[in-house]
Amino acid sequence: MSLLSRLFGGGGTTPEPKVETYKGFRIFPEPQSGEGGYRVGARIEKEIAGEVKVHHLLRADAILNIEDAEAFSVRKAKQVIDEQGDRIFR
Repeated sequence: MSLLSRLFGGGGTTPEPKVETYKGFRIFPEPQSGEGGYRVGARIEKEIAGEVKVHHLLRADAILNIEDAEAFSVRKAKQVIDEQGDRIFR
């Protein structure tokens, strides 16, 4: 692969999704680009009785850069897990 391809993303592999495990839940930070920065968002998953349950967290909070938005999204997801546990899937 040429240097230009690598610099501009051509022909590369898809990056691994960021995931953090917390109290048996998997947290995927997924901030959404919006006006004023990135909206805090995450996908929370947990396998219950052989079925993967999914909860999408999306908040109005806007963070200026993607790295901070991802970190804040993980912190917010952990807070929701601590407060609600498995009830987030109801």
